[in-house]
Amino acid sequence: MAASKSALVLCMDVGFSMSNSAPGEESPFELAKKVIQKFVQRQVFAETKDELAVVLFGTDSTKNQLDQDDQYQNITVHRHLMVPDFELLEEIENQIHPESQQADWMDALVVSMDLLQTETKGKKCSRLSIVLLTDLNTQVNSDQLDVIIENLKQTDITLQFFLPFPAEENEEGGGDADNGGPSHRGMGKGLSREQKEGLDMVKHVMLSLDEEDGLDQIYTFRNAIEQLCMFKRIERRPMPWPCQLTIGSCVTIRIVGYKAVLEEKLKKSWATVDAQTNQKEDVKRETVYCLDDDNETEVQVDDTIQGFRYGSDIVPFSKVDQEQMKYKHDGKCFAVLGFTKQNLVNRHHFMGSQVIKMFAPKDDEHAGVALSAVIQALDELQMVAIVRYAYDRRSNPQVGAAFPCIKQDYECLMYVQLPFMEDLRQFTFPSLDNNKKFIPSDTQLSAVDSLIDSMMLVEEDDDGKKIDMFKVHHIPHPGFQRLFQCLHHRAVNPGTPLPPMEPWLKASLERPEVITERCQAPLEEVRKNFPLTEVEKKKKLKTSAQIFGKDAEEPDAKKAKGDEEEEDYNLAVIAEGSVTSVGSVDPARDFRTLIKQKSLPFGDVCQQLTHRIEQLLSNKNTQYYMKSITCIQAFREQSVKLGNAALYNSYLQSLKGSIPNRRLEVFWDLLVQDAITLISKDEVEGSTVSKHEANQFLVSEEKKVEEAAPPVEDTGDVDDLLDMM
Repeated sequence: MAASKSALVLCMDVGFSMSNSAPGEESPFELAKKVIQKFVQRQVFAETKDELAVVLFGTDSTKNQLDQDDQYQNITVHRHLMVPDFELLEEIENQIHPESQQADWMDALVVSMDLLQTETKGKKCSRLSIVLLTDLNTQVNSDQLDVIIENLKQTDITLQFFLPFPAEENEEGGGDADNGGPSHRGMGKGLSREQKEGLDMVKHVMLSLDEEDGLDQIYTFRNAIEQLCMFKRIERRPMPWPCQLTIGSCVTIRIVGYKAVLEEKLKKSWATVDAQTNQKEDVKRETVYCLDDDNETEVQVDDTIQGFRYGSDIVPFSKVDQEQMKYKHDGKCFAVLGFTKQNLVNRHHFMGSQVIKMFAPKDDEHAGVALSAVIQALDELQMVAIVRYAYDRRSNPQVGAAFPCIKQDYECLMYVQLPFMEDLRQFTFPSLDNNKKFIPSDTQLSAVDSLIDSMMLVEEDDDGKKIDMFKVHHIPHPGFQRLFQCLHHRAVNPGTPLPPMEPWLKASLERPEVITERCQAPLEEVRKNFPLTEVEKKKKLKTSAQIFGKDAEEPDAKKAKGDEEEEDYNLAVIAEGSVTSVGSVDPARDFRTLIKQKSLPFGDVCQQLTHRIEQLLSNKNTQYYMKSITCIQAFREQSVKLGNAALYNSYLQSLKGSIPNRRLEVFWDLLVQDAITLISKDEVEGSTVSKHEANQFLVSEEKKVEEAAPPVEDTGDVDDLLDMM
């Protein structure tokens, strides 16, 4: 099996000619440095095992193994073959600078070849490559050219050139002509003599290595930067999952599964370090468990147990309970439960974060024939297999659909997880046409339809085939790209602000220009048909009666009518859906909604509310007490509005009588503080309670509490009183 690891040498020209550029333009050195920075970034964040070396030529010093007898001078092996890391990125940023010498790029190529051959001995590398970045503006010795080409062929080393100008323009090329880029050193008049000779030699080398596509391996700096801007996707080798496909009790077919699509999750190995030293060892964590008491008594970890909150109670649940609760099954499984039509499995039923392709093993011809028959039959009948899938004994089983997939080179079953019955939720929402004011006209509907059609991201080609305008498969994950950009910046520039988002990444997230132009006219039509006017809400002046509790100038009936009109514009009420009973989440709101709907008799709705209040009062907790008081306030409010005080007064009187037996004194004190009393005749004509009785309803309770107080044994004050008499 061939190894996937490769070895590559980045050979860069840092001689003085690389620093020459037109005013205001980037020099070839700066462009070449960006190329190797982008390339190393991709390798670092792709988490590959490929090894990389850096060779610089044109340096003031000489450091290479071929440095003998004044040969191969001004060539430095900056970094030997190893996996690229952030340290290399810092070295490229801070240690690679233009220098004042010139060196033969052919000698640098020989040093790179020797480095590859020497440092890959004993290593299994599937590919050996050399990338040479230069402006070709040096005198080259071509005496050993044929020998070098022959060695490249024998060692199977691939070669790529990156130049500041395109290979096609050897006479009038002005830099990156295809990108409107500038030239350097006399390129306004064309290439120099050394560059022309060097370019001819490069073409000769590349065509000798590959007659057909050799020139395709010659790139410009600017093209390379554009292509390398995107961080490389992390490559994962799929692991085989051997299993058996079972159909009933008689048919068994050996299969091997591979994850074809998997949600990519960034490997975030964040570590907490000391802010001053940046060392992980300087930070020590210690977890202590304490009781929720005044002394915060410490408890050992072995004395703790996991618990789940169920209402106001906590139910202990040990690890033994968890093990017993787990579903036990026989291990890995891919069993067919039945078959159904493909059109019955809707796209919105797809679950999970992966798609698994099921193949027959390569060494099992019988399994291949059997699986192929199943796939062909499913495809012809337009059906899918509903299967039970379990990865291993530790995982919970799933139910899913196995779709037939027939390609030119292979055929397989594609497994997608489906929901269980409990995973499906059926939501019903009220129609938006309830309010006649907001029913759209035909013209408005047509305008919106036109806008939707103009913003469709699918168009037809010349053959009538639909194609996507927004190439989602070519767009990288913007979150990953931005994170990699910031991590690289922080690694090489600590302490400086993070850079803005790359322009190419920002542009890739914008809608296509064709869509922008096409939707302008429909947008104008929508503006005309849906005019917007600013509505200023007038502030109501508060009167003295409002400040002190009651607005005597405005009748209750008028106030209630105004409240109903405001509720018509409340989108939250529209989104609530239809309420059929008083629930436990917000019983006061449900009570008001049911009264407004008039779908149930008033007495039935009141009975549901009092039932919820009793449930809440069974929990001796202030939070539940406050919720109960909110319900009683809603009960009183709606009773006054409808002019029916009998049910409310009866319940409140019975509740008061049960306070001592149920030990709800804390709740009653809260009720007294909010002054929630009986409904008097002044509020509702049919009430049998006078205003004085309503006021004394809470006051009398306070007197009873005082009377029930134990007598004081100290009679000093009594004796003094007798003396005075």
